[in-house]
Amino acid sequence: MTTPPMPSDLPAKPDHIFGSFTSGVLVTFVTRVLMIAGSVGSSIVVARWLGAKGVGELFVINATISMSLQIASLGIPSANTYFVARNRKNLAAVWANTMIFALAFGSVVAFIIFGLAKAKPALFGAVDINLILIAALSIPFQLLILLGLNVLLAIDRIVAMNLLDSLSPTLILINAVVVLVILRSGLSVLVSFNTGAAIVVGFLLIWTMARVLAQQRERQYLRPDRELFGKTLRYGLKFCIPIIAGALVFRFDLLIVNHVRGAAEAGVYAVAAQVAMLLTVLPAVIATLLFPRVASDQDSSGAFAVQVTRHAAFLMFLACLAAAAGSLLLPVVYGSSFADSTIQLLILLPGVFLIGIESVLVQHFTGTGLPIIIPGFWLVTLVTNVGLNLILIPRYGARGAAVASTISYALIFVLVAVYFCRQTNRKPAEIFVLRSAELRDLLRPGRWTLRKLVS
Repeated sequence: MTTPPMPSDLPAKPDHIFGSFTSGVLVTFVTRVLMIAGSVGSSIVVARWLGAKGVGELFVINATISMSLQIASLGIPSANTYFVARNRKNLAAVWANTMIFALAFGSVVAFIIFGLAKAKPALFGAVDINLILIAALSIPFQLLILLGLNVLLAIDRIVAMNLLDSLSPTLILINAVVVLVILRSGLSVLVSFNTGAAIVVGFLLIWTMARVLAQQRERQYLRPDRELFGKTLRYGLKFCIPIIAGALVFRFDLLIVNHVRGAAEAGVYAVAAQVAMLLTVLPAVIATLLFPRVASDQDSSGAFAVQVTRHAAFLMFLACLAAAAGSLLLPVVYGSSFADSTIQLLILLPGVFLIGIESVLVQHFTGTGLPIIIPGFWLVTLVTNVGLNLILIPRYGARGAAVASTISYALIFVLVAVYFCRQTNRKPAEIFVLRSAELRDLLRPGRWTLRKLVS
């Protein structure tokens, strides 16, 4: 799979609080590509040494922890970004609240996972319950990382955010090589090493934030603020439905495939789903950096969001074309037992294209107060997705899961796009299609040089 180059003239928002939007996107995107290399590399090592069953078990463990984190966050990562971006004097209080919440509530969530694993082991299929317990120990620290990275985003510490974010997949790749290739150990040791990596990154984040606070022009004291936390929690709860629904839509199908069809088929689908999600990295990066700027500016017209969405749609189109061609290589890279991952990925691609664009466009609403109708859209999408998975997976297996995902991604895109058009009185072509002048500028030879990208 190849990724299209970044345009040098991606719209830059003039704002003295934030640095260059294009440079931030470039740095973050390059970091994400390196993170992807680590994640894909570790999955290849696991596939080669443990087979499709091992991949399936590891992905079920990771999906369980990922969904737990998204639910446990209660929307606070986005709320942290929102309140700090609007007023940086909130930084110290937000970080103090974040540490207390992440370590305390994260521990509660870990105990809940313990209880579920012991009481209902069938929920996790054939996965060893001890592996779930080991992985759950990382939840408080992974929750701290999730919330803390959004604080760094809000104050435009893009380099620090990316360095810390990239550590986890890097350590996971190193762990896979050391544990499986060098030590010849099994999945339990690998999961233990990965939990240790999360703890290490969590402490590095605490150290980084201590340095950031010490460098502030106006001294801020690290004290929790109950009133601010109340506001953060109330605002974050509005994000809960989209976050939880999104986590379930993206991950629930894998768990159903594992439960109904077994770990081997789940492992094949996990590879196709992983590649599909890799394609959303670029729009996710753009959306991530767009959000604090919208929150700071509060532009109700959506002008900047529209400009950025047009460029994102163009890049996603190129990326999906490249992925369609590269899908034939999956059985070559992962092994012949992963042959059906090619078909599954091709089914997923149209939906991935649409969900990538939606993730950028919706930042106009998340940054301007998040109207309640957006969570409502996600509820409709979640119900549709669960229903389709329960109908299609027992009959068609992983291919049915891919069809359900594509339909669900298309649904949330249509709902958000129609609502945006009605709220801003803009036509679809204005939002999603590059203007002729923009396209000529993008295709002009020499426009994608490194010097111009970072200027």
